[in-house]
Amino acid sequence: MATPQVLDELLRQLIPRARRDAGPGPGPDPRGLIDWLGRQLGAEIALVDRAGTVEASTARFSPDLLGGLQPVLTRLADGRLAAAASQAGAVHVRCEALGRHVPRPVLVVAGPRPLTREALALTSRAGAVVEVVRRARRADDFALRHQRAAARLRLGILAALMTGEPTLARRMTAGAVPPLLDAARLRVHLLRCPPSHRGRIIDAYEDESGYHGRGLMVRCPVYDEHLICLLPPDDDAGNGRADDGDGTGRADDGDGGLAAPLRALVRDNPDYALGVSAPAPLPATAQAYEQARHALAVACHTPERIADYHGWPPLAGLLPRREALAWARALLAPIRAAPRLTLDITSLALHFPRSGVARLLDVSRNTVTAHLRRVQDALGLDLQDPRDRAELALALAVTDLPPPDDGAGAGHPPTSSLDALLSTEAAVSWARAFLQPLRSGTGRAVHRSLRAWVEAGTDAQCTARNLGISRTTVRAHLRTAEQLLERTLLTPGPGTHDLVHAFRIADRAP
Repeated sequence: MATPQVLDELLRQLIPRARRDAGPGPGPDPRGLIDWLGRQLGAEIALVDRAGTVEASTARFSPDLLGGLQPVLTRLADGRLAAAASQAGAVHVRCEALGRHVPRPVLVVAGPRPLTREALALTSRAGAVVEVVRRARRADDFALRHQRAAARLRLGILAALMTGEPTLARRMTAGAVPPLLDAARLRVHLLRCPPSHRGRIIDAYEDESGYHGRGLMVRCPVYDEHLICLLPPDDDAGNGRADDGDGTGRADDGDGGLAAPLRALVRDNPDYALGVSAPAPLPATAQAYEQARHALAVACHTPERIADYHGWPPLAGLLPRREALAWARALLAPIRAAPRLTLDITSLALHFPRSGVARLLDVSRNTVTAHLRRVQDALGLDLQDPRDRAELALALAVTDLPPPDDGAGAGHPPTSSLDALLSTEAAVSWARAFLQPLRSGTGRAVHRSLRAWVEAGTDAQCTARNLGISRTTVRAHLRTAEQLLERTLLTPGPGTHDLVHAFRIADRAP
């Protein structure tokens, strides 16, 4: 039976199966080979693992048959026997251990007659192939677990950096520190692509350590179409990887950066867009991420679909330092002693939907809601109101989460009101520059919609009803505003906060 033709057929069974299993999934499966061998031998076959459990079998194999074989199966599995034959009533049973590493799996063949010499040879050859396929499957499973663990670690590093904790990010790596954390600064490249493409791009550039050379690629836990790439600012200088036309790229001979290939992916894929932040220190990753979000909002409306952040300085840095710090500390005093998780959730909730915060921190949405409710009660704010959200975000930006009072500045300046801070010349100039694109042409209609949108608590449906226009028109105006203001508005975050502050300043300015 073990003729060259039959052995060729065995290989033909293996090769197409390996091709089918080459894509995503658990890897090759020995079940098809066992079914094929059963047909060749006219017998029922089972593959039994080290615990005596049937891993795979032909359809009519009876598990009851294994009850009387346990002593033999044990001796085969622990290496004391290589093969054994027995009989259970009218059924002839042949057991053969596979592989060299104990405990070994056992191939059990049960049929109405003893196996011939040719059948024994074919069983041994097929068993060896089954063991190879089985070990390949285990290797694939191990590689898949490694990829998933690496993805969780990268997400943890991103979460630590987003909360301004690069030292915590280093500790999480248990000594296998990614090169990115040794850099003084980074850029955030935010790639928008179909969700199904993110895994292919990550896999194409992932190295053996689970990182991406000098950078990190992370599936955004909040927005399914976003891929977050953290790269050193000089990453463009690397050799990088060239695109090979399949939407993922290929490695070249260098170990350089990812910035150039990311831009190449966008040029070659019309569904892609890329926003790039300015260089930022590692503790300012959250600010760099927001810059990349603003740039991405602009990129989505440009022919190149790529935009670098060139925004104005943040409002918090333009306010009188001592007076602004006194105001912010007074506002945040009721939550100064709050747990760190509460502060982290509060900060992230000003940038992401609550469901996204829950995924980013691996807590339940109810937990996020409970922490935010305590913050609201303590501060007397309504975090559903965009004006209260903007005020809290500005206070956090001024203080970067309040430390214990260190008497900053001699004389302890009296606490100013926010309106007083926003009436300074620098704040008025910032607001005028921010709103300038809305003062002519199409911008006037957009300006009207934006004011109504803020008044309606950023509810597009309510805005449409108040203005007597369609919700589609409101969203179209918001998209136009994103392009004009170079801020993201359709998702929660600093873009909306800046808009609220600009309107507030403009309403009080001479």
